[in-house]
Amino acid sequence: MSEVRIGYTCMSEQSDPRWLVRDAAAAEEAGFDLVVFSDHYSPWLTSQGHAPYAWSVLGAVTQVTSRVELMSFVTCPTMRYHPAVVAQKAATVGLLSEGRFTLGLGSGENLNEHVVGQGWPALEERHDMLVEALEIISSLFDGDLLSYAGEHFRVDSARLWDRPPQRVPIAVGVSGEKSCSRFAPLADHLIAVEPDPSLGPTWDAARDPAQAATSRRIGQMPVSWDADRDAAVQRAHEQFRWFAGGWKVNADLPTTAGFSGASQFVRPEDVAQQIPCGNAVDAVVEAASAYFEAGFTDLALVQVGGEHQEDFLRAAQSEIVPALREAAASQDPSPS
Repeated sequence: MSEVRIGYTCMSEQSDPRWLVRDAAAAEEAGFDLVVFSDHYSPWLTSQGHAPYAWSVLGAVTQVTSRVELMSFVTCPTMRYHPAVVAQKAATVGLLSEGRFTLGLGSGENLNEHVVGQGWPALEERHDMLVEALEIISSLFDGDLLSYAGEHFRVDSARLWDRPPQRVPIAVGVSGEKSCSRFAPLADHLIAVEPDPSLGPTWDAARDPAQAATSRRIGQMPVSWDADRDAAVQRAHEQFRWFAGGWKVNADLPTTAGFSGASQFVRPEDVAQQIPCGNAVDAVVEAASAYFEAGFTDLALVQVGGEHQEDFLRAAQSEIVPALREAAASQDPSPS
């Protein structure tokens, strides 16, 4: 049975970049296996209040950690960033981290990508763009001198001059059969934010059988840890109620005002039903077990509230991570 990796999320939408570097180092000290970094130009809600450049943070974190795996969760390589540039910065972080970096990619959100003034394509076009981006990034990771002429992107005589000895792994965010079928042949690992047990087998079925067993299934789950449960619920409602619309809605909203309006009728009790709030380890384990039962090999926790990481990390080291490891050990996350 494969050992499940327990991860920590440096959530850029709620933290100063200096805090993120500090928290990543503390997460390694607390025993997490993986630290993932969101890559946004804007927070979902004004109450979150932050959105530093994730790649500068990643570079700094490579120098204050030595063991923990690092990952973008996730970067959109199609609008704010040209895929050739994404390949270059991913290879650089791979070198700086001495092989500890995985490039997590996705088709993006209007919230972040509209800022460059190129509009917001429909889902099918976004997926077409991501396919081309994956082809470009993969070729550059292979060390090719690349010229590429696609429907959406062009590359002229590009090469990555600094690449890590081992190719940077690529993970892609998916949500159903269609996205699994399109992206599984072009990536190494699966990313999802819901514990859907059908995703892993669907992903594996779309891959070369010789490679299916090597794919990781990487999930993410929010937690609002606090000794005062009412404060935890209130904070989760203030900063995390944006999730209630689901990704099909959230991907198309362009501004914090849009998210505020879309979530105005979400109640604190609605959020508390979806996010473990308080300091009950059993509640965190119960929520996480849905991912373990669905075959996920990695689960990154998000502690809600940028200024509320210290107590969570202390509890993670002494209680939460050991309890999650024990719960994960009772499941078999290896691909079926």
